[in-house]
Amino acid sequence: MLNELKTYLSSQESNDMHPSEIVSILKELNEDDFEEAIQLVPKEFIGDIALALPDRYFGDIIESLEMEDLTEAVNELESDDRVDFMQELQEHDEDVASELFETLDKEDQVEITKLQKYEDNQAGAYMQTELFTAYESEIVEDVVKEFAKLKKSNELENVHNLFITREDNRLHYSIALEDLLIFDFKKSMQENIEESDDNFEPIIALDTDDIKEVVRLFEEYDLSVIPIVNQYNILIGRITSDDIYDIISEQATEQMYHLAGVDDEAEEDEEIIKAGKKRASWLGLNLLTAILASIVIGLFADTLESIVALAILMPIVASMGGNAGTQTLTVVVRQLALGDISQNDATRIIKKELGISLLNGILFAIIMGIIASLWFDNGILLGVVIALSMLINLLMAGFFGATIPLVLKKMDVDPAIGSTVILTTVTDIVGFFSFLGLATIILL
Repeated sequence: MLNELKTYLSSQESNDMHPSEIVSILKELNEDDFEEAIQLVPKEFIGDIALALPDRYFGDIIESLEMEDLTEAVNELESDDRVDFMQELQEHDEDVASELFETLDKEDQVEITKLQKYEDNQAGAYMQTELFTAYESEIVEDVVKEFAKLKKSNELENVHNLFITREDNRLHYSIALEDLLIFDFKKSMQENIEESDDNFEPIIALDTDDIKEVVRLFEEYDLSVIPIVNQYNILIGRITSDDIYDIISEQATEQMYHLAGVDDEAEEDEEIIKAGKKRASWLGLNLLTAILASIVIGLFADTLESIVALAILMPIVASMGGNAGTQTLTVVVRQLALGDISQNDATRIIKKELGISLLNGILFAIIMGIIASLWFDNGILLGVVIALSMLINLLMAGFFGATIPLVLKKMDVDPAIGSTVILTTVTDIVGFFSFLGLATIILL
């Protein structure tokens, strides 16, 4: 694979190279070849590559480079990625991060410090400060020439829109570059806008807005970029679609981990003890719920001793309820995350899931009732017991699978956190209690 990297680098012009191609090759290298490979990579790509690779590679990249190489790597990054790089470096080695910070231009230092003040969930933490702007009074021809100059000097990347501001830098309009091309180049921006039938009012986000709201705006209005303003409507940055894709991916991963009862940050860390502790906390909670289920079983010890077949069939009821509940839970949690469920949708969702659970409950109750009747001697009553129990448990699984995340959302708690543990407890206890309780009433 090292030879493959050498071949790729030698066969491509610098402008034709893409960090993702290099990342794909680097992932396949063993530890001994990785350090040599990093030395071969053009330094202008190092920053993007370090952020694109899994976190476990970051330390190896830092340790294989000189300070001047790190400085060049950071200078090549866009402002939002520069902050991400510095934050990750600070977590890895504070001394190296401080030394690197001092090598940067004062303007870049101020920018990094300003962006680091935002909370992780705020839009400002994800914005780029590189902007293509013009005043209302500027002539279109001059604006286009300025844009060409910025592109040639590589000061702007991934540009979709021109942001028009007043003299006090308050955002007024947002114009797609394709619309700019049909403007009269001899007139001012304001004159062209007034003469056009199009609406150039921008969809904006505050720097303090929750990033989830920004993601919703991108999806709802099919945006490629959104301007970020402060409370005075002064333009301070932008968020582009490539950043939104990363955020959506991170949120989906976080949600998946939460449903499994693990911490996404801990799992990305290479420390076994740290990840183990996080998992152990959830496993400990699961142990408590399992003990509760066992206590329920213990209440019917005499029934189990009298009818051994119950011990054979009992796991089926709990398993079917657990799986049915997980299906409902996953659907509702995901729809909540996508914004497909409004605050007034609770009744509709619960009715829908109860309907699905009822249909499946009747189907599998009949199937399992017949199987139990044929499996065991004198099993007709046993078939009735497991059929009724399965119907009850699947109904409860559907109800609680929909209700738990809706209640957590109402409480402003991530619906994925703890939902699985609560649901498993409910389906196990309801399943065991209904099955053994009905068996005690009907069979004894």
